[in-house]
Amino acid sequence: MELAVTKRDTAKKPKSLREEGVLPAVVYGRSQESTPVSINYKDFEKVYKAAGASSVVTLTGLDANKSTLIQQVDAHPVSGALLHADFYAIEKGQKVTVSVPLEFDGVSPAVKELGGILTKVMHEIEIECEPAELPHAIRVDVTRLVTLEDQIKVSDLVFPKSAKVSIDQDEVVAIISVAKDEPVEAPVMDISAIETSVERGKKEEDGAPAAEAEEKE
Repeated sequence: MELAVTKRDTAKKPKSLREEGVLPAVVYGRSQESTPVSINYKDFEKVYKAAGASSVVTLTGLDANKSTLIQQVDAHPVSGALLHADFYAIEKGQKVTVSVPLEFDGVSPAVKELGGILTKVMHEIEIECEPAELPHAIRVDVTRLVTLEDQIKVSDLVFPKSAKVSIDQDEVVAIISVAKDEPVEAPVMDISAIETSVERGKKEEDGAPAAEAEEKE
């Protein structure tokens, strides 16, 4: 994926740029001096939707084409409008470490036929990889979950050849859960109210003869 950028005049306020349909951004890296740039807002929006933070984006329009990763994107907390973007320039031969989202694919027989519930334990996984081999997402084939006891582990996933995964291979990615009926609790009876009623009746019964005797006198 490619994205055309131009060097940005920092004297111009970012708000004015956004009003013109331009997104302010910056490019930096281990051997790349921090460079303010501007990008067509709509062009960036399309590329960001497709690339996310785990695909290489080639920036054109500078002194040379730059292979980059979209490092950070700031958005308005209310409207969601994009405000600023950071690009990390990758050196030739440099491996990068990124968190790649997991893409759950297929229908589990344990869910469809046995009434189980698919529980996604992980939603992304961090890998170190050659930039050219970075996947947009890592596929998780849930059709492997046939019984209620089946699990998908990190070792079951397919990674690029150059990828190194720091997480333990036995870590669980997805499992099947079984819905359990919640126990119904019996209503708690207010015994104190019953005791008070019984005691009141007993007192009235014990006091009746004495009251009658007083009336006769």
